[in-house]
Amino acid sequence: MRIRLLSAAALLAFAVAPAFAAPVTYKLDPSHTNVIAQWNHFGFSNPFANFGNVEGTLVYDAANIGNSSVQVTLPLSGLEAFTPKFNDHLRSADFFDAAKFPNAAFKSTRVEAAGEGKLKVSGELTIKDITRPVVLDVTLNKAAIHPMSKAPTIGFDATTSISRTEFGVGAYVPNVGDTVILRITTEASAPQARYAQQAYGRRPLACGRVLCGRQQAALLWRGRHAQGPPVTR
Repeated sequence: MRIRLLSAAALLAFAVAPAFAAPVTYKLDPSHTNVIAQWNHFGFSNPFANFGNVEGTLVYDAANIGNSSVQVTLPLSGLEAFTPKFNDHLRSADFFDAAKFPNAAFKSTRVEAAGEGKLKVSGELTIKDITRPVVLDVTLNKAAIHPMSKAPTIGFDATTSISRTEFGVGAYVPNVGDTVILRITTEASAPQARYAQQAYGRRPLACGRVLCGRQQAALLWRGRHAQGPPVTR
């Protein structure tokens, strides 16, 4: 009997698979998101700082990558260079002038597949109200149901480099390097109710206080199979 039920659930999951063509919206988890900036200091060292407390949303469409997007705000209050004196200097008018420009931001303009488990995300980076185009090389780490939160979760790494003088943050160039390497890692989750609604294109029906068996099977299928291109390591 149990085998029959499992088989039926599996068949049902595949039967409703076409319903998952819609994009899913995820909210970035600031506790597991880091934006690391690294530069050269007079040729002696390559220090780095972390932009924390990141806020944003990520829309991912495994069936049509071009429908995906990301929008992120980086509050400079979360900038951490690991010494209070240097933190204050980076936030000063010499660099980010955080009192006048409290946030940096990124908004995608195009998302493209770039090979197995890879994406290329073009967008606009804004620092000190100066906006410049940026292209991120992105790796899809994993998309699945989170084992602890039980929420649909997705994770990416990304890299790019920028010229800080192009954003009005050019103090001490060329002795302190103009090129800044950005390394990003992030997790993002979708609330289950919203996830189900997006997956079906409508609000899910409820059987009492739990989702109907058809919906449970579909959500399980989505979490395990609709993960975009597989990642090889």
